[in-house]
Amino acid sequence: MRALFADKMRASFVILGSLLILFIAWPLLRTITASGPALLWQTLLDEEVRDSILLTFTASLVATVIAFVCGVPLAYLLARTDFPGKWLVEGIVDLPIVVPHSAAGIALLMVFGRRALLGRTFGLLGLKFVSAAPGIVIAMLFVSLSFLVSSAREGFESVDPRLERVARTLGASPWGAFWRVAFPLAWRSILSGMILMWARGLSEFGAVVILAYHPMVAPVLLYERFESFGLAYARPVAALIILICLLTFVALRAVAGKRSAA
Repeated sequence: MRALFADKMRASFVILGSLLILFIAWPLLRTITASGPALLWQTLLDEEVRDSILLTFTASLVATVIAFVCGVPLAYLLARTDFPGKWLVEGIVDLPIVVPHSAAGIALLMVFGRRALLGRTFGLLGLKFVSAAPGIVIAMLFVSLSFLVSSAREGFESVDPRLERVARTLGASPWGAFWRVAFPLAWRSILSGMILMWARGLSEFGAVVILAYHPMVAPVLLYERFESFGLAYARPVAALIILICLLTFVALRAVAGKRSAA
């Protein structure tokens, strides 16, 4: 603690940083404490609220798994290979971060809508995206995959390529060198990216509400209750969502920290 106030510069940094932490924590704590335990429990017993929270967590998890399967190989290629147009690929991967999410929802609707080519094709297979759970998954996938790919790419870039070359000279195949050397050493960054992506998917609203208003995820349900019934009715739902997300995110961060320290 003394090190934080060792000089005037650090003391001023502590004050400025504390203001930012207070800016984040105060509204969240105020929302949680505004509703008593009895009201929060009553809200949790609401089947619509429970279903929307479960759908939100599940859809974001499915999107994260899809991004892991496709995004980790892409991140490895971006970290290890130079090819024409690499800068363009990197820009496309990072683009969803800056695109307004309502615009992302419109873009997805143009491709996966009922009248779009892919939408009609998947419809023949019995899979629809508009007003359906798969639409929620692809909306979350689109807006949050950049976190996983970027974090995984940084992880692979931190691994010395010579370690993989040594593994190859000892008889390992490219797959063996990847799974036994590169992937384990980059796993901390990959896991961090997965957690960030999953957490980002939980809060997605703009793309989801355009592509798949129903079934309602937690942010959409919260918005609908606020618009229909006002702050008093929406506040316990917001408090419950914040509390569950906070506890889950802290637990995941703690598990990730223990694994990285092991």
